[in-house]
Amino acid sequence: MKNQLTSVELCAGAGGQALGLEMAGFDHLALFENDAHACQTLRQNRPEWTVHEHDLFEEFKFEQFRDVDLLAGGLPCPPFSVAGKQLGEKDERNLFTRGVEIAERINPKAIMFENVRGMLDPSFAEYRDYIEVRLRQSGYMVFWKLLQASDFGVPQLRPRVVMAALKRSFSDHFEWPGPEDGLSAKTVGEELFDLMVANGWKGAQTWKAQADKIAPTVVGGSKKHGGPDLGPTRARRAWAALGVEGRTIAEEAPGPDHEGMPRLTVRMVARLQGFPDSWQFSGRKTNSYRQVGNAFPPPVAAAVGRKIANALEQALVLNEAAE
Repeated sequence: MKNQLTSVELCAGAGGQALGLEMAGFDHLALFENDAHACQTLRQNRPEWTVHEHDLFEEFKFEQFRDVDLLAGGLPCPPFSVAGKQLGEKDERNLFTRGVEIAERINPKAIMFENVRGMLDPSFAEYRDYIEVRLRQSGYMVFWKLLQASDFGVPQLRPRVVMAALKRSFSDHFEWPGPEDGLSAKTVGEELFDLMVANGWKGAQTWKAQADKIAPTVVGGSKKHGGPDLGPTRARRAWAALGVEGRTIAEEAPGPDHEGMPRLTVRMVARLQGFPDSWQFSGRKTNSYRQVGNAFPPPVAAAVGRKIANALEQALVLNEAAE
């Protein structure tokens, strides 16, 4: 059964945001992604989705999606990341402005763009103002919010900034989700115990007791930087405190007689990101891990998506009643 609301997604990656929006009641008319492995991930998990392997800086007839309900995007974050050079709108990887241009062309009822915490830094205030002015000129009210993934059942310290923009006729009905809209996050030990013990590791119970907090932020890296590991030295220290070896990613769970700290598998990291175990990732370990690490956690996307869907539906009901 198809959902009533429609969406188009930019920079869809491995489908974290797309999956969350599907859970929130949106049908995807099209998903755009330039990484071949991520496109294959989307296609193998949802054969019914129309996936375009496309560089957004190249031309496309976006006008065919005119008046779609939602334009969403997990736009690349390095330009605004505190881990990078923070070049912002001057960074060649900045697709935020391009996303706004596409919004102007297709005129969606709502927009949902996700980015890193650095997007709200004072140094980017002028750029945010620029984005808001452009969107207001197109009839939108713009909202920014820093959301913590752990407030929505994701067992990870993963702050993400979401920009929501709704046409003025819908904006009065929009509100941000709060912790009350999510689930309590489990600890790493609770979340991953069944996967850690899958090959009979005798030390799994002791490890579970040590891994008694939620995870630090998972770092996916980029095509130019970062491999299948859990991040730089400081991040690895945080993982070590949970009894996790963060220098590499494992192919499988530890064996019965494993000694020392275990490594995480791609499946384990995917679960820490809020993906269901049924979601499969295309490509070898490095490509799969990069897709997982860069994803927007589906439960967070679902929480925001439900609030946007509710705003659109409430306004339509009121309009129908007025008629």
